Amino acid sequence: MGDYAGRRRAAIEEAAFAVLLEKGYKAASILEIARRAGASNETLYKWYGNKQGLFAALVEANARTVAELLRARLQGEAADPIETLRDVGPLLLELVTSERAVALNRAAVGDVHDTATLGSALARAGRETVVPLIASILEKARRAGLIDHGDDESVAETYIALLIGDLQIRRATGVLAPLSEAEIAARAERALTLLLSLYRPR
Repeated sequence: MGDYAGRRRAAIEEAAFAVLLEKGYKAASILEIARRAGASNETLYKWYGNKQGLFAALVEANARTVAELLRARLQGEAADPIETLRDVGPLLLELVTSERAVALNRAAVGDVHDTATLGSALARAGRETVVPLIASILEKARRAGLIDHGDDESVAETYIALLIGDLQIRRATGVLAPLSEAEIAARAERALTLLLSLYRPR
């Protein structure tokens, strides 16, 4: 994609997030998003297909940073897997509890009885992408003798549970305010410490 098209797409997605945060998923319209982005309806339908396609693209864009960091670390053989988890934990926690993530989760719930496509998009871009990448990081840690376990994906699920717990649902239901940077850092470090304690080499 050229620079111009990339900038236009970014502007459209920023406008879509703004409309989503202000009006919610049901009231968000392609017409309003196009108006705010200074784009035509035709452009949005050509690029995204429909409203569900546009918001599925927002889901993927929102999850991209963490996945890209994990992939980059996996390609670098010298990268310390434990330090990778230390770096990625706060990013992942910030991602899943952010206002954008909360809005997208609420949108997915609102879409359940319409097209039920956003929930699948969230799963694909989120857990189904991130858990296998974390499992690969844990495999590197296991092979290096830093942790001792037999099932990389199961341990990755344990790490996600320790890191995130029920924070997403509490944020989505409005009972929990956004986490501060200090709270995110402390929870991420606690999750890693507990994981290393659970799977300490024998």
